[in-house]
Amino acid sequence: MKAMIATQYGGPDVVEAADLPVPAPGPGEVLVKVHAAGVTTADWRMRAAAFPGGFAVLGRAMFGLTGPRQKVLGGDFAGVVAAVGSGVSEYKAGARVYGFSGTGAHAEYLTIRADGAIAPIPAGLGFAEAAALPFGMLAAWQFLTRFGSVSKGDRVLVVGGSGGVGVYAVQIAAMLGAEVNAVASEANAGLMRDLGAHETVDYRKADPLETGPYDLIFDTVGATRWRQARRALKPGGLYLPLNFAVWDIVPSLLSRLGGKRFVIGVNDDRGEDLRALAEPLAEGILRPVIDRRFDFDDIRAAYRLVETRHRKGAVVLEIGGETQEAAA
Repeated sequence: MKAMIATQYGGPDVVEAADLPVPAPGPGEVLVKVHAAGVTTADWRMRAAAFPGGFAVLGRAMFGLTGPRQKVLGGDFAGVVAAVGSGVSEYKAGARVYGFSGTGAHAEYLTIRADGAIAPIPAGLGFAEAAALPFGMLAAWQFLTRFGSVSKGDRVLVVGGSGGVGVYAVQIAAMLGAEVNAVASEANAGLMRDLGAHETVDYRKADPLETGPYDLIFDTVGATRWRQARRALKPGGLYLPLNFAVWDIVPSLLSRLGGKRFVIGVNDDRGEDLRALAEPLAEGILRPVIDRRFDFDDIRAAYRLVETRHRKGAVVLEIGGETQEAAA
């Protein structure tokens, strides 16, 4: 099978095509023929060893000292079940599925545990649209529900509203009944409004933190700090950054002693969350946002776009099959 591999850390040029054996599904696993895959901020950080906030040593210890331990990167995928391992009854060959595999999606085939972050593609979505969802949508869902406990009437600020996680955070917060302000450029104000934002704050013209107070500030891009953000919170309000640094741990713990909270969270990726969001996806209440689609061979260009940190939603690789096909 064709796969894109990275044997060393570095820029997009370290990624190259390789011919690898098709993996065989083990007990409890599903073999997926990948039709589309995402290129995300997580893929970029893993490929470049661009681990945030003082985690460089820990990151290399976890993912590889001199290069990615898992040579085939890519977590977001959508495709068709090609085979299943022993003990798998919930998926059959030919089923259209999508999910988050952590690594391995930048290839024509991947294996994933049947009880992992995999689910049927919701009705009405094509492969490319489905591959645009998992990383950003699952992160936004867990941060807003598990850590943020967003409820109807809350006032929420989403920093990085047009990014890979932000476009889903805006939609999900609005779906949960919150009044959402999104931080984005003026050029993306129309998109933010379409996704459910009450207002868009252009970070080039105004300080978003001056538009408070908020019940929740969800920073998806690392543009704010607790020191400034807490002034924009209501009493009992919550500051929730998607990424955090080593030096954020102590202030987060100390915030438990006050009325305003600084919560550090790490989301996990679960099939049950994909299934929980199937209905709003099928009904169009929640929708994928794709900035650009790239041919598989143009993966380096896809990475370069992701690394600009100025994209609208997801970046998708078209790997094989009909990526625009939608379910009846």
